[in-house]
Amino acid sequence: MRQVLRMGTRPGLRAALMGMLLLLATAGIAARAQGNGDAAARANAEAVARANAGTVGVIAGGVDGTYIRIAADLSAVLDDGEKLRVLALIGKGSVQNLSDIIYLKGVDIGIVQSDVLAFARKQRLFPGVEQAVQYIAKLYDEEVHILAGPDIARIEDLAGKPVNVDVRGSGTAMTASVLFEGLGIAPKFTNDSQADALEKLRRGDIAALVYVTGKPARLFSGLDGAEGLHLLAVPLTPTLLETYLPARFAHADYPGLLGEQEAVDTIAVGSVMAAFAWSPGSDRYRKVARFVDAFFGNFPAFQQKPRHPKWRDVNLAAQAPGWTRFPAAQEWLQRQTVAGGPDERASFDAFLVSTGGTPAGLNETQRALLFQQFLAWRKRQGL
Repeated sequence: MRQVLRMGTRPGLRAALMGMLLLLATAGIAARAQGNGDAAARANAEAVARANAGTVGVIAGGVDGTYIRIAADLSAVLDDGEKLRVLALIGKGSVQNLSDIIYLKGVDIGIVQSDVLAFARKQRLFPGVEQAVQYIAKLYDEEVHILAGPDIARIEDLAGKPVNVDVRGSGTAMTASVLFEGLGIAPKFTNDSQADALEKLRRGDIAALVYVTGKPARLFSGLDGAEGLHLLAVPLTPTLLETYLPARFAHADYPGLLGEQEAVDTIAVGSVMAAFAWSPGSDRYRKVARFVDAFFGNFPAFQQKPRHPKWRDVNLAAQAPGWTRFPAAQEWLQRQTVAGGPDERASFDAFLVSTGGTPAGLNETQRALLFQQFLAWRKRQGL
């Protein structure tokens, strides 16, 4: 190369040769940089694919509600950081959650009230909603809380008065409209968040607030009778009985609001864990199916402390009327029907006979789930 440079006696020729050498060197560096960049891009793409393949978004409720605590439990028990990550997302209630399950990217599962599907169909909110959304499991029942100010003695006293029913699109707003219409009472609905509504109730700006959530509601944990706030009874009329269940608040639920011998009757609505009806075999279906296997397989952990006490009310085999079960969940339950060897099955059947037989009202799927719990107990006992 030095010989070539010596040949370039004229300044112009020498400059041209130096430029060629610089161009060759730059091209080599660029090629190596491009190779390194391609490898980094491939590695990054693989990391992104792995993270998203195992990540499930669960849309829940507000920070003071039971939904977000249930979603947080799902993350605490099931999230292993590798094969499965569960992101608990703050939502805005059942109607909005239903919309998010159908349309919003990153939302795979949602917790909604069981009556939201019928409401959405009746109001024609989402075309083909019955085919678009399925349920993984029925969860627990949620009680209708009506917290009123000192001037309100009965639910009938709320006619014409401002009553907060949570934000628009929430499950509470939906249930409140059905409830008061069924009772023939017409309050003036407002749509503040529950925390803001509680402050307005304390100031006397509204007459009451309605909150549909599993008891005990954390929003009411610091309340006592000193402010005059109290829970109203909700009558279960024949019309409401078509949709809702009887429920009751006791001193143990809200010791600051109810005396030891006090109780307040109300109504309750079921909640369900719902998912979009992905086509079996698709990547999104496999992701939700992986979550289902982990959730069902680890379910006993949810019924232990420090998980929310509402988990103890959950029966995985319970059906949600009007809903279609997510296929992977249905298949998991069906597998339990045939699981276990004949000796174990005979032992289980003998156990049922010795205790009076299959509990009343238990269908075959529920019986199979009980059998799986029996097998887990035997394993823990080393039998």
